[in-house]
Amino acid sequence: MRHNPARRAALLDAAIEVLAREGARGLTFRAVDAEASVPNGTASNYFSHRDDLLVQVAHRVYERLEPEQAVFAAALAGPKDRDRVVELMREVVGRVGAFRPGFLALLELRLEATRRPALRRLLTERVRADVDANVEFHGRAGLPGDGTTVVALYLALNWLILERLTLPGVFPDGDGGDLVEDLVRRILPAPAGEPGV
Repeated sequence: MRHNPARRAALLDAAIEVLAREGARGLTFRAVDAEASVPNGTASNYFSHRDDLLVQVAHRVYERLEPEQAVFAAALAGPKDRDRVVELMREVVGRVGAFRPGFLALLELRLEATRRPALRRLLTERVRADVDANVEFHGRAGLPGDGTTVVALYLALNWLILERLTLPGVFPDGDGGDLVEDLVRRILPAPAGEPGV
């Protein structure tokens, strides 16, 4: 197997584009080579088989979805109220929504995971670790709400992102209401003395 990290990353980025555009059935080594504009056979020099490629694509998507350190710093340094949670959730929806091919590739990977045990294990471990890390960070940051609040926001906002990326006419960005803020305010209990919604 080849070990040029930049070439491997370029091939994985090409695979993400292929998955998002063509679906899992369209993800072949030849399609990745064409998308990356490299000679035929290049991808097969970097990935031992298709399952290896799928697993590496999953790692790459999550790598590219990682927030900047400034997001963490702002959450730790700023006010600990619902407005800060709204701000952080808007950042998540914006960041993930801006990487449309990555999100769509993850959907394809999740479907493939129903048929591929190794991929299912990887995604299960990764998503569970992300949820746990989000719950832990939320508590460490001193933000209002508990673990159930974080899980409810995770589920609601992931589905909002899904709708916006796959059926943008259902909940357009400029639909007259701020769905992210509304979701946070409905899921996160109001502090004592503050009106609920």
